[in-house]
Amino acid sequence: MSTVAEKLQRKSQRQTPTKQVRLKLVYIDFWSAVKLSFLVAACGAVLLLVATFFVWIVLNSLGVIEQVDSVFSDIVGEDATSLASVLSLGQVMFFTTIVALLNIVGGTAIGAISALLYNLSVRLTGGLLVGFTNN
Repeated sequence: MSTVAEKLQRKSQRQTPTKQVRLKLVYIDFWSAVKLSFLVAACGAVLLLVATFFVWIVLNSLGVIEQVDSVFSDIVGEDATSLASVLSLGQVMFFTTIVALLNIVGGTAIGAISALLYNLSVRLTGGLLVGFTNN
């Protein structure tokens, strides 16, 4: 008589055959593509804001901004506006916020246009063949 443990041991020794499935991607939902591209662009915008903040902190603590300001004032003269006031944290982060918002709008638009173009090109090409396995 075999026990349940022996049956399970024999069952686990068998190799399970791997199945391969080939599917065609023939449609991308427009609103799903828009939502996904918005989220990716929003993550990129947050990353841009954080990276700019840290780069500004490092450059300011190393004194690079003051050195560039002194070189700028030597070239232009003392009458010109201070470059350090233009490169202040508030100004830099404001500009970066504007760029990040434009990045969100542009990234979302590119995602939407890409989905539309793919859905139109599927009519000519038949779709993208994708293979999957059950490993």
